[in-house]
Amino acid sequence: MAHLGVGIGWRPEIADAVERLSGLDWVEVVAENVCPDHLPESLLRLRERGTRVVPHGVSLGLGGADRPDPAKLAALGERAVALGAPLVTEHIAFVRTSSPVLEAGHLLPVPRTRDALDVLCENVRIAQDALPVPLALENIAALFAWPGEELTEGRFLTELVERTGVRLLIDVANLHTNRVNRGEDPAAVLDAIPLEALAYVHVAGGIERAGVWHDTHAHPVPPVVLDLLAELRSRVEPPGVLLERDDDFPSEVELAGELTAIRAVVTAGPAVPAAPITVGPAAAARTEPEVVTEPGLVAEPGPVAEAARTRVALGQAALLSALVAGTPIPEGFDRRRIRVQARALAAKRADVVAKVAPELPVILGGPDPYREAFLSYAKGRPMTSGYRRDALDFAEDLLIRDLPADPAARRRLTTWWRDRAGAKPPRRIVRWARTLSGRAA
Repeated sequence: MAHLGVGIGWRPEIADAVERLSGLDWVEVVAENVCPDHLPESLLRLRERGTRVVPHGVSLGLGGADRPDPAKLAALGERAVALGAPLVTEHIAFVRTSSPVLEAGHLLPVPRTRDALDVLCENVRIAQDALPVPLALENIAALFAWPGEELTEGRFLTELVERTGVRLLIDVANLHTNRVNRGEDPAAVLDAIPLEALAYVHVAGGIERAGVWHDTHAHPVPPVVLDLLAELRSRVEPPGVLLERDDDFPSEVELAGELTAIRAVVTAGPAVPAAPITVGPAAAARTEPEVVTEPGLVAEPGPVAEAARTRVALGQAALLSALVAGTPIPEGFDRRRIRVQARALAAKRADVVAKVAPELPVILGGPDPYREAFLSYAKGRPMTSGYRRDALDFAEDLLIRDLPADPAARRRLTTWWRDRAGAKPPRRIVRWARTLSGRAA
């Protein structure tokens, strides 16, 4: 991989500060947040200065049961070309189901099973064939574990690399998250994975509440995450390290200070070069049930049996329905953790809709009344078509129920909805019919 250096996640809210940061080598952008035909002026100026830009996708859902959407792959590829990117990155996660049609609005962990690995590998190969530059995949943070997993995280990632040749984007903050939430040993993961496949590293902050670590990207990077970066650095010299910050942006001085701390870890002492792909001693010594292949053996790619996709689809649909539609929690899951995840998904959904449609909190009387109304709506209306559609559906739901109570606010909401939906809010009887139809389905 090309050497990237130390970088930061580019966000519109800190665009000016990012341009002024000294010694910045590269930036990463959320792929879905930029248009290849109308790139932000700030990104264009960075590119003119020679700063590399890498698009980071969040919506492919390569760990989902369905094959990748060709349109989403094409869109990601267009952004890579427009930005002159050396690679693109995505996540080892699922984000939606097709039966029933549900959107998580968040990255959810895939089960570490043979079926899920087979599906993921085929999806990755489809993506690699469609993309114009190399692909790297990120390990995600999770609040819960799947029951009946057959592979450790290290073995899962190793076989993924062996079977597809995909690069890895290792998020050390996510390793810490999974240590707290799932009892996983970050050092054991680093020992087991093929670090010569490393594309770059993410570093981010979070917070612990009631024994659960929340990967917020809205808090300073804690020392424990920098310690994990040092653990990784002691094994291999990472081609790049990137600071992620997505909310509650600090001052420019604080951002620069975090980058300085990261750079100090990256440049401290010699790194041990990565060895050829093998099963690490930590992985070989484990007692968890897993199937260990012969070291260095690369599985021949082949079509995934539709039965495997079906099994993965059923499991993911049952879980996502419990998280966003209030159906019973599937057997074997930690029920408390699933409830925490469900609340987190609803809260994130409310926050993103408020950003997509900032007029809604204003019309509804402020952040608190908006949030209360949205969370009430979300209990009975899972998201099916993204956040912009969700904002329209929320407004429609309020209007059908003759809300908000203030006539002036209701008129403003009606105007807002009509301007974007191009129609009149359906009558209450139409809404009831839709509800009954959905229940029957």
